[in-house]
Amino acid sequence: MPYTPSGFFCDRFIRERERRDGEGSLSKPIRFSGQDYNTLKQEYLQKKALFEDESFPATVDSLGFKELGHKSNKVKNIVWKRPKEICDNPQFIVGGASRTDICQGDLGDCWLLAAIASLTLNDKLLYRVIPQEQSFSEGYAGIFHFQFWHYGDWVDVVVDDRIPTFNNQLVFTKSAERNEFWSALLEKAYAKLHGSYEALKGGNTAEGMEDFTGGVTEFYEMKEAPKELYKIMKKALERGSLMGCSIDSLVPARFETRTTTGLVKGHAYSVTAVEECKQSQQKETKVRLVRLRNPWGQVEWNGPWSDNSKEWETLPKGEKEKLQHQNADDGEFWMSFEDFKKNYTKIEICNLTPDALEDDKLHKWTVSVNEGRWVRGCSAGGCRNYPETFWTNPQYRLRLLEEDDDPEDDEVACTFVVALMQKNRRKERKLGANLFTIGFSIYEVSNTMHGNKQHMQKEFFMSSNSKARSKAYINLREVTQRFRLSPGEYVIIPSTYEPHQEGEFILRVFSEKRNTSEEIENRIEADHPVPAPASTGEESEEDQQFLSIFQQIAGDQMEISANDLKDVLNKVVSKYKDIHTEGFSRESCRSMIALMDVSFMDGKGRLNLQEFRHLWNKIKQWQGIFKSYDFDHTGTISSYEMRNAINDAVVCFVRHSGFRLNNQLYDIITMRYANENMNIDFDSFISCLVRLEGMFRAFQAFDQSGDGNIRLNVFEWLQLTMYA
Repeated sequence: MPYTPSGFFCDRFIRERERRDGEGSLSKPIRFSGQDYNTLKQEYLQKKALFEDESFPATVDSLGFKELGHKSNKVKNIVWKRPKEICDNPQFIVGGASRTDICQGDLGDCWLLAAIASLTLNDKLLYRVIPQEQSFSEGYAGIFHFQFWHYGDWVDVVVDDRIPTFNNQLVFTKSAERNEFWSALLEKAYAKLHGSYEALKGGNTAEGMEDFTGGVTEFYEMKEAPKELYKIMKKALERGSLMGCSIDSLVPARFETRTTTGLVKGHAYSVTAVEECKQSQQKETKVRLVRLRNPWGQVEWNGPWSDNSKEWETLPKGEKEKLQHQNADDGEFWMSFEDFKKNYTKIEICNLTPDALEDDKLHKWTVSVNEGRWVRGCSAGGCRNYPETFWTNPQYRLRLLEEDDDPEDDEVACTFVVALMQKNRRKERKLGANLFTIGFSIYEVSNTMHGNKQHMQKEFFMSSNSKARSKAYINLREVTQRFRLSPGEYVIIPSTYEPHQEGEFILRVFSEKRNTSEEIENRIEADHPVPAPASTGEESEEDQQFLSIFQQIAGDQMEISANDLKDVLNKVVSKYKDIHTEGFSRESCRSMIALMDVSFMDGKGRLNLQEFRHLWNKIKQWQGIFKSYDFDHTGTISSYEMRNAINDAVVCFVRHSGFRLNNQLYDIITMRYANENMNIDFDSFISCLVRLEGMFRAFQAFDQSGDGNIRLNVFEWLQLTMYA
């Protein structure tokens, strides 16, 4: 019988199933909001009506939540119109999509528009994001679609063509050609993907470039740029990489302020060309030039090599033609590479993954992708500054299998890039979410530990130094860094800077040669329980007292019910002043009876003396383990220590290695049993262990073949879950 878990676990289950069906790939993108473009288009053509997208309606909710929300005066005069209501003869694309088609409107998404401008340099990439054969004439039904890379999956986003206007002018992105609308509709689809137009306000160009390509971005600070930066930029453009740059503003309130040179601080630019030219007056002299574009579609550099500068007179006619030099206030301009380094503070280069280009002449990457989640109280351990919880973060085993073809200084090493991306923070802005400060560390695994797939314990990190790590923890959507390490096995630990911060992430490893990475994920399994021998020592006074109480309550039948068990346990446990508990509930006592009842699921629901003795021995052992993890003597244990406490508790009663859980189940245990302070009291601790052992025992009763799979009908499923 199929079982669908709830919440995040349901979502993850569905995503994994979709990938098995091939969904999420370029050839079979996921239908965003469940909308199929071709089906909807045919439906509205047959109805002879224009599509209206109910999942992203032409209302204030789609505009925003604060500055563009219901209480904002900015939205009062905005009217949603279709292109045919705005101008005569609207066109989707006029004369091919180009970087000059993108002019920023009244939305602070220059980062996105700079990424779109870079995208237009490569038709293959561009028309993968913008499927062709869309128009306002043949087959027009008011519906369009676009495709984006979205946290590991390709998604197809459908929109109608109603666009926000003010005085019959587009409010947001527009084209230099008044009757061209591909860029405005692309922006709308991207806004829908993230929940609203306002969600697009503020960002870095890397985010857009990656969502158009599935690539990975490397950042270079100009003051720390490598000597071969020009060569890196030149090679990057030749192999199809996208590139953006910006000038940091030291005063956040003065973002997008113009300098005397015509450049704008706190603003994103596209790098659209890098060239080296011979100057005619001195034939041996070469000049390195960089071409940039301002998404505003105007406001340009006015220094050397600007549109009207005298430097152009030093170039032969052929060189000018090669550079396609134009004198126009279109936001695009050239400047020398030296001036580029002096004026800009940061450059972003988005390298493409293997599925981005098929041309064998262009550089390709090997990539491995892992999805993960930080769960408060269980796997959100924070950075190395928090050694008590750092080890609980998700862990990923990296195997570098092949060294580079062109080693530096004869060093045998593997070049790779690690990219840690936090998910959905932009979409959740309306709920008050901000970007976490994130980073990662890399630890080398000794030869004796190769192949070990168990979660690395606290002791390993307390005694080991990281082999490499991200340069800094920073509040960006993605943190990336390039490394060179010897072939071997390593462990990558992604984390937020502070513990207890809950969110999803995706971890990617790109390399020039073969690598593998996978989460260190314990396999869910259990050895068939063989109870450890009972103690042969003399009964303690406490044991004798329990026997007396049991006999008094049980009566002639010598059996007790859940209510009886609750009374017995709470009377004794209340004498322990160092254990914080509000007492065992009737429900937890019923679970104990289900665990110990040897006539499993026969409906008896009572314990005899032998079963009660076994249960009491378990509780005493578990009590000792609980106290050993109660480091601060508060009567509770930290939820982060629950992983080790569970392992210790099981080993006490089951020979060999007992049962093992994976990270998702530890997450569930934390959410189910921890309090708001991420602590677990004694009765919750016992209830958890009882439920775990009982459910494993029940599973094994059904697993007749011993292959780790069972099939239940509805009655058996309900019988099992209701009794346990």
